Amino acid sequence: MFGVWAGIAIASAVAALLGFTVFRAFPPGVVAGTTATAAGAILAMLADTMIPEAFENAHDVAGLVTVFGFLGAFVLTKLGG
Repeated sequence: MFGVWAGIAIASAVAALLGFTVFRAFPPGVVAGTTATAAGAILAMLADTMIPEAFENAHDVAGLVTVFGFLGAFVLTKLGG
């Protein structure tokens, strides 16, 4: 069990280092788009695993609906500010 978690931690560290070195040369728009995509993927994963009732009732679209909800909240904050 600890070996799996250690492997995940090492893989994450290597990916972070590679991402930092590779994306340093990219324009801010590319970095922002990649970050937004990663954030959407994390939100979808959390909706599928951390919100079991939503996942049970709307199995196929729970993650997508959650991401659209956060996107809507983001858009509303930018329009209101």
